[in-house]
Amino acid sequence: QVQLVESGGGSVQTGGSLRLSCAASGGTFSSLSVAWFRQHPGKEREFVAAISWSGRNQNFGASVKGRFTISRDAPKNTVYLQMSSLRPEDTAVYYCAADDSRHFGGTTSSEFDYWGQGTQVTVSS
Repeated sequence: QVQLVESGGGSVQTGGSLRLSCAASGGTFSSLSVAWFRQHPGKEREFVAAISWSGRNQNFGASVKGRFTISRDAPKNTVYLQMSSLRPEDTAVYYCAADDSRHFGGTTSSEFDYWGQGTQVTVSS
């Protein structure tokens, strides 16, 4: 059973940066595609970014493209979400999700089998 633990959330001012980490255990990291979703209060989870099991393919949601990057560190079994030029509308709970089906390109939460507990990101104006 894959377990995911997010860290790195916090509070930052508009224009600032944060790096979120997603540490995976209990599975074969090299087989996992990993994504980040976020959820605003009262809304459904929104796709943010994803990286394939090899790291060669990446995908970003329209609202974060050009501001966020995603990367993975195989020796550390960790995926990072580097968030820059943050805006108040980026405020949300951010979740890490993983899929081991070797299918890349999913942007809906139902396509991912494993989830972390979430980490809060707050951007103040």
